[in-house]
Amino acid sequence: MFNVRGEVLAAENRICPYVRETMLDYSVSLSRLTGCQVYLKCENLQYTNAFKARGAMNKLLSLTPHQARQGVVTASSGNHGAAVAFGLNKLKIPGKIFLPEHASSTKVDNIRNYEVPIEFYGKEHLETELRAIEYAKQQNMIYVSPYNDPQVIGGQGTIGIEIARQLDKVDAVLVPVGGGGLIAGIAGYLKSVSPNIKMIGCLPENSPVMAESVKAGRIVEREIKPTLSDGTAGGIAKNAITFEVCRELVDEFILVSEDEIKNGILTILKTQHMLVEGAAGVAVASLLKRAQAFEGKNVVVVLSGANISVETLKVVVG
Repeated sequence: MFNVRGEVLAAENRICPYVRETMLDYSVSLSRLTGCQVYLKCENLQYTNAFKARGAMNKLLSLTPHQARQGVVTASSGNHGAAVAFGLNKLKIPGKIFLPEHASSTKVDNIRNYEVPIEFYGKEHLETELRAIEYAKQQNMIYVSPYNDPQVIGGQGTIGIEIARQLDKVDAVLVPVGGGGLIAGIAGYLKSVSPNIKMIGCLPENSPVMAESVKAGRIVEREIKPTLSDGTAGGIAKNAITFEVCRELVDEFILVSEDEIKNGILTILKTQHMLVEGAAGVAVASLLKRAQAFEGKNVVVVLSGANISVETLKVVVG
């Protein structure tokens, strides 16, 4: 396992001028509802409305001048693409974003804000990712993975530094999991300063690849069903460095149904008057599902993003 803590500490110094320190908001309503002390880490209020700005900026700022001139390619279901586009625009680096054909219209519009070229390819994220990697090789450009990169993981892990600074005692952190970059970064830092913190990975039942991979002891392939949590949907690259981190540092995985995800999104809307996307709804749903296990504990729930489309919101509220 690579030195996650070292990458996170380097990222903190590097990206500080470019990202927000998001609030850790104590939720009276959720605390009463669950019997826990619930704190919401509001990455839905980060630039581009998702945590991904941290990892993308850290990777781009890590490039040599020569690499930056070569340009950058990435693949994304939306949030990572917007984060890379945000960074490319700010740092004046050329690049291209590949998206799956079914990408959320809201997330596509978010990317278009930064005037970076887009290409749609594939029905499932892994297809899109493989095409982007191939394109980057053909064009001699730098490929930036949404999760399978030490600097990207380090950037996401700066959330862990903020949590430790904002709350004296943390018992458990619930984090949505797709490729595992977010939880790998947060766990890699928090476990290094407080090994007793429980790191809980939260996944939709319709896309539980990381949980099943850890259970199997190897990265597995699995049919992915449609999910409201598009930000955590899809397969994992066979060489994903996040797998070893998750196997070592994630204490438990919780899987939630689509109805539970809907309820998670609605619960934040009703109690906090905030919009969150499906991936954040997965983390909230996981807390609601397993609240009894965390009774009386200080629990942090990472609200990973807010980029939910009007169409999806209609399905949730409907």
